[in-house]
Amino acid sequence: MRLSNGFVIDKEKTFGELKFTAVRDAFLQNEDGTPSTQLKKRIYDLKCSLHGGIIPVSVPPEVPLREFPYNAVVELVNPVADTVSRKTYTGADVDWYVKAEDIVLKNKSNQNAGNTQNHTPQGQPKK
Repeated sequence: MRLSNGFVIDKEKTFGELKFTAVRDAFLQNEDGTPSTQLKKRIYDLKCSLHGGIIPVSVPPEVPLREFPYNAVVELVNPVADTVSRKTYTGADVDWYVKAEDIVLKNKSNQNAGNTQNHTPQGQPKK
């Protein structure tokens, strides 16, 4: 059983401050069970100040690889918590996971919004 849309998360109340620790790639499997070269998702391991541990956050493969310094404070873009449950002999096991549209350095998105530099279109010289 899966929730169709997951739970929308209040980032500050749920996680507090998030710090980057590692990133790893998850690949699809071939029919014979061997790993393929097609990227399924990227999983970022983030230290969570409110929970005192590391949480894995999945990002779609279309998002370019984000390389952050160790312990850099990061922010999730549109995070959603979701569950997967499996029936067991005594009830059910439920696994929680977090996915996001992207991961960015904290306050980086605010800096870009205030950027007033003029960008020259490609192919036209500056005057």
